[in-house]
Amino acid sequence: MALRPGLVRRFLSTSIFSSESSAASIASASASDSAPAVPPSTTLFVSGLNKRTTSEKLHEAFAKFGEVDNARVVTDHASGYSKGFGFVRYSTLEDAEKGMKGMDAQFLDGWVIFAEYARPRTPPGQSAIPETNQFTS
Repeated sequence: MALRPGLVRRFLSTSIFSSESSAASIASASASDSAPAVPPSTTLFVSGLNKRTTSEKLHEAFAKFGEVDNARVVTDHASGYSKGFGFVRYSTLEDAEKGMKGMDAQFLDGWVIFAEYARPRTPPGQSAIPETNQFTS
């Protein structure tokens, strides 16, 4: 039984008081998912950000691992606070890989953050999840 990389680490870092039975059920449920691997990209998706993390702080933290072209924290339009995720774009794939490995499961502004390759955007009007016809005979 193979698990997606980082799944157990994410589970353990977010819910330390859960029982072993719920951990086993989550692990077995996610193991049945056969999500395709995300291809390497120069853009990283960063989750788990503190509400007060700024784009400048994100840029500073990831610049230690290579040349960052752009770092952006996605914010709420009403409050101006972070929505808890952002994107970092490196100039090369090698720098992006170093940044992902260097910052994944590290602390930034007191919170554990997770870095992974960003998935490509789906064109407007198309579903991100391929539709399957369940009612064919």
